[in-house]
Amino acid sequence: MTAALVIALALGLTYARFGATDVSAAEKSTERVAPKVVVNTAAVAQEGRTIPSYAPVVKRVAPSVVTIYSSKTVRRSMGVSPFDDPALRRFFGVPDEEGEAPAPGSRNGRRAPRPQKEQGVGSGVIISADGYILSNNHVVEGADELKISVPGRDEEFIAKVIGTDPATDISVLKIEAKNLPPITMTDSDNLQVGDVVLAVGNPFGVGQTVTMGIVSATGRSMGGIVNYEDFIQTDAAINMGNSGGALVDSEGRLVGINTAILSPSGGSIGLGFSVPINMARRVMDSLIQDGRVTRGYLGIQLGDELTSTMAKAFGLKDRSGALVNDVLPSSPADKAGVKPGDVITELNGKKVPDSRQFRLWVSQTAPLTKVTLKIVRDGKEQKLNATLAELKPEELAGGRRGPNRAAPEKKTDALDGVEVSDIDRATRRQMGIPQNIQGALVTEVDPNSKAAEAEVRAGDVILEIERKKVANAQEAIDESNKLKADQPILLRLWSAPRTGGPGLSRYVVVEPEKAAEGK
Repeated sequence: MTAALVIALALGLTYARFGATDVSAAEKSTERVAPKVVVNTAAVAQEGRTIPSYAPVVKRVAPSVVTIYSSKTVRRSMGVSPFDDPALRRFFGVPDEEGEAPAPGSRNGRRAPRPQKEQGVGSGVIISADGYILSNNHVVEGADELKISVPGRDEEFIAKVIGTDPATDISVLKIEAKNLPPITMTDSDNLQVGDVVLAVGNPFGVGQTVTMGIVSATGRSMGGIVNYEDFIQTDAAINMGNSGGALVDSEGRLVGINTAILSPSGGSIGLGFSVPINMARRVMDSLIQDGRVTRGYLGIQLGDELTSTMAKAFGLKDRSGALVNDVLPSSPADKAGVKPGDVITELNGKKVPDSRQFRLWVSQTAPLTKVTLKIVRDGKEQKLNATLAELKPEELAGGRRGPNRAAPEKKTDALDGVEVSDIDRATRRQMGIPQNIQGALVTEVDPNSKAAEAEVRAGDVILEIERKKVANAQEAIDESNKLKADQPILLRLWSAPRTGGPGLSRYVVVEPEKAAEGK
């Protein structure tokens, strides 16, 4: 059996995941003074030199990478076991730190919850001489206390949390120290696949470690481990404990903050991911200056990456662009005239490669900024003007597809393998379908059908067929009967959320069944 790949945030040496407890407000409060950072954006020399050793680069970088020790007090029920090895504790789950016997009269040998310390080790990067440090949100999240070990200094420093941004997994800390060695930052947009990079951090708490590799890819997504993903991918070894550490170029300049790995075992297999320093710096500046991160908000639900079939269905020249699945009422997009089914191809004259990049660009644009959108609607280009609002925290999360429950049966073979019915009052109440959603409810999908391949699911509501609205099952049947047997079918669907949220609209293309051979 093939081992499933897992995505691991590279924190390390933590016996249990931290909870939601935040560092106190007093710990977070500090004077909002912009740190003096060092920046060098000159291009890295790409030809004409041979580097026999990276030791001089490491000597410049290593003093700027710190170790972060986090601790949190939790209460956990303990029980009986002759073992007191933390590795074994994962499986037996019963001993306490002292290996004490169960208290007399305890139920099933288990004692009442008692306070315990959970500890973790991560990394951070000094970005100013007066003590500002960049790291990951997941390194500091929920910690009661954070201690910083600075290379070359005997004492440990208590860190204050200036601010965190879970949406990008970035945190900013501050220690009371002077004359620290700040790292030099550069422009991560200049990175190219094949550039040499070094990862510096404290993997597994063994001590500061340097690994070397190249930039394997840029602009990577990891399937939504954070809200805004634009990762640098590298084969430089990143392990648990490297989180928050530095990814530097061959000149020793900071290009990213090491964040996560993709691995079947939790150890490095050459798939490491770092937050680009350009993104991290924008977040850092907002947290230090304003105490929070503000993001632009347009008010649309975007589809996944366009396929060749979908691009053809929407009259596009290629697969680039961001497909609008839905527009939220009274949002900036709604006021600008954006409609479901539009494909946004440019933002302020800049070509939109895909939905992920467009969402990232909008988020990095200040609220109240006026933007120009070029869209393709019904195969024709037009421009729209919008004024961005500010994204609220509750608007970060989207809904998910609802449960596959069947509604009252009313069968049709108009879409091969798909059965639909009308949406009655009882069905709306049972499946949580809002009154403003009108269409044909999908009650069953043949798992071997082309519709199933296109991810049409029972519980979805068909809103449109080939850009024409349908109000009920009969209209869906009538519209599908008008189509040619060998024609791909463009559907707009609505899916109920699993837990809360407004539900999601999306477009899919159902390919026709291939004709049997010899016919």
